[in-house]
Amino acid sequence: PPGARARRAGKMAVAGRAWRAAALLPPWRLRAPRRAYGAAAGGGGGGGRLLLGTAFALGGSAGLYLAARHRLREHSAAELPAGSLQLTLYQYKTCPFCSKVRAFLDYHGLPYEIVEVNPIMRKEIKFSSYRKVPILLANAGSPLQLNDSSVIISAIKTYLISKRNSLEEIVSFYPPMKTVTEQGKEVFEYGNKYWLMLDEKETKRVYPVKEVRVEEMKWRKWADDWLVHLISPNVYRTPREALASFDYIVREGKFGTVEGFFAKYMGAVAMFFVSKRLKKRHHLQDNVREDLYEAVNEWVKAVGKHRLFMGGNQPNLADLAVYGVLRVMEGLEAFDDMMVHTKIQPWYQRMEEVIQKAEV
Repeated sequence: PPGARARRAGKMAVAGRAWRAAALLPPWRLRAPRRAYGAAAGGGGGGGRLLLGTAFALGGSAGLYLAARHRLREHSAAELPAGSLQLTLYQYKTCPFCSKVRAFLDYHGLPYEIVEVNPIMRKEIKFSSYRKVPILLANAGSPLQLNDSSVIISAIKTYLISKRNSLEEIVSFYPPMKTVTEQGKEVFEYGNKYWLMLDEKETKRVYPVKEVRVEEMKWRKWADDWLVHLISPNVYRTPREALASFDYIVREGKFGTVEGFFAKYMGAVAMFFVSKRLKKRHHLQDNVREDLYEAVNEWVKAVGKHRLFMGGNQPNLADLAVYGVLRVMEGLEAFDDMMVHTKIQPWYQRMEEVIQKAEV
């Protein structure tokens, strides 16, 4: 097992190993642990100050995860038939909001290109006045930029269901609205972002009962407003966990000795303290694992014992959102602890399998 896990002490280590050895061990746990790719694991230039800034950027994007040894499958828009929807996703691999969009696109079998954005310089999105990720460039006859993960998902899902309107017209149903945060910072929020813009007939087909639509919207919002904020405090919960994360980054990255030292130790220290600020900001318990466990079990309870997914026999947009957020922790101690101490494993395995099947 990776060094971070081998160093795990006492009961947590025993429980983790027992879970992995169980007869019901799902296929996705047999994969190699995820490794970090992001900017901090990349070229290795710029010295300690840049590495520290990169660490903050990665953590501030709400959760560093150890990305898989194999690269994320890059979907080529060129594979689409002429006249079809062509998509390019600008992302950080470490961002749970970007992971949500990828889960949605993969489940629906939509080919797309990936452009990895440097979280410090962000040159890749210099064309955009909107400076966050994910950004999706879509071409369904004319180029169009979609911002905000939930807007992207709702707009594309509406487009797939209803061909009455152009994608450009559909996106206009999600207008940006300027608001001011408690800290006095101006930000843009998007109206209607959890709604699919369907006519009555289409709505009946997708949501046979009104409560189904209300439930999906509620849990999509929950994933954005609560679940996503539990990632960083859990990933960087202790100095050891933060150090383990950056230890992988240094091993996978192309760092010199001095640069590697700064990346591993300064980055780990920086993100440990960032996680404490996030813990305070979101009023989390002293043991942030308990918040994670409670949230995950709350989700499992909402899905219930008699449904494979919240969407029934197939995932709905809430399933894809929750799965997209949680999977950024794969390969980390927080993820293993979540699998051992909550009831999420059967649902998570089903999500993994259905998305893999869609990708084939």
